[in-house]
Amino acid sequence: MRLAVTSPEEMEALAGGCAQSLPAGFNLYLQGELGAGKTTFVRGVLRGLGYRGTVKSPTYTLVEYYRIAGRDIYHLDLYRLATAMELDDIGCRDYFDALAICLVEWPERGRDRLPTPDLLIDIAVNRKRRDLNCRPQTAAGEKYLQRLGASYTIMETASIQGSE
Repeated sequence: MRLAVTSPEEMEALAGGCAQSLPAGFNLYLQGELGAGKTTFVRGVLRGLGYRGTVKSPTYTLVEYYRIAGRDIYHLDLYRLATAMELDDIGCRDYFDALAICLVEWPERGRDRLPTPDLLIDIAVNRKRRDLNCRPQTAAGEKYLQRLGASYTIMETASIQGSE
C-alpha cells in the first residue's frame, strides 16, 4: 500500500488512524532519511492510542517506554547505534514479546538483532510531500494492512496511491 501526506499534521493524523488497529505483539519498522517523518509517525500512533504527554525521539536513550490503556509500547530509535550488538546490551529482545507493540526507527542499523517486522514503512521525501510505502513482512502485517485498507479513516487522512 502506498500513501502520500503533505504535512506533519497529516502524517500524525494518518498514524493516529492506524493506531487503534495495532494488535498486541506487533512490530512496525520505519525507514527513511533524516527528517522524513519517522518520529512524527510514531507521535501520531501514540496520540492515536491516547497518549497526551511529550513524545521525544529516543535518539540518545535508544528506547522510550509508554504504558497506554494497559498496552506496553516501545519506541526504539537505532540511529546512533555503532553496532547491532549494542542491542544485546540494552536487553532489546525483551521488548519484542507477544503483548508489546514495538515501533522502530532506523531498523536497518539493528538488522541481525531484530525480529522480522510485521510491517515495514519506507518514508521517502518527495518535494513537499512524504510518500509512504507500507509493506507487510508477516501474515500479521498482511492482515493488519487489509483491515487498514478497508478503513475509511485512512482514506480521509491521506491519498491512497495504489497497492502492491
